[in-house]
Amino acid sequence: MQQDRNFDDLAERFNARIYDTLKGQLRLDILKQDLEQFTRTHSLKVWDAGCGAGQISLWLAGFGHQMTLCDISAKLLNQAQQDFAEAKLQADFHHTSIQQFPPQLTQFDLVICHAVVEWLATPLETLKQVLDRVKTRGYLSLMFYNRNAMVYKNVIRGGWRLEPILNDRYIGVGNKLSPPFPQYPNEIIQFLQNNDFEIIQHSGIRVFSDYLNSESRNQTNEQELLALEHQYCRQPTYRDMGRYVHLLAEKKSPNG
Repeated sequence: MQQDRNFDDLAERFNARIYDTLKGQLRLDILKQDLEQFTRTHSLKVWDAGCGAGQISLWLAGFGHQMTLCDISAKLLNQAQQDFAEAKLQADFHHTSIQQFPPQLTQFDLVICHAVVEWLATPLETLKQVLDRVKTRGYLSLMFYNRNAMVYKNVIRGGWRLEPILNDRYIGVGNKLSPPFPQYPNEIIQFLQNNDFEIIQHSGIRVFSDYLNSESRNQTNEQELLALEHQYCRQPTYRDMGRYVHLLAEKKSPNG
């Protein structure tokens, strides 16, 4: 039976591969740009659903928001707690899954769900539970692993990878940091709209970087590449080719 991915066994490698790199910093930079409006408000109730090590939550806590974090990985949650303690910032921490998150903690002004959906055993069913925790006129910050990028990257690498893509057997194949359920942006956007959410920001993360081979990367000026990432990350076509897609959406009332 498929289960949600718990990163206890890969916590150290996860941080080294994801956040302690230039590509990890680019990811955080674009997320912070998209969430900039929340740096001008105070005391919002925020839930980080599947928080990992809580980098974005720590940043938001610095602006006075009331943070609630949950994750099934004890190691990553403990790291988040340590980072909050070192920064002398407060938050409520729950070692639990999204599905078992305490029902008495009802709705939030902002719900964060970053790099979680693609690791869930039931992605859209669980995402619906996340959406239900967003207040009317509240916001969802959703980042997910982009299936467009997974297809395109494997095709341009060629070789044995083509046949599994032709037969739709490539999902979940590869290293342990390759998620089993990447999502198509257009399908996620439609799902959000069907649940009374309006997309107000749409960004691609690493729209060029992940397509460079090692030879090309070695010949590339890093700062120029970063500048191009920022320049094109919100333009149609390019944004839907990013390794990750970030959507900031506002929850409307059912009657509009």
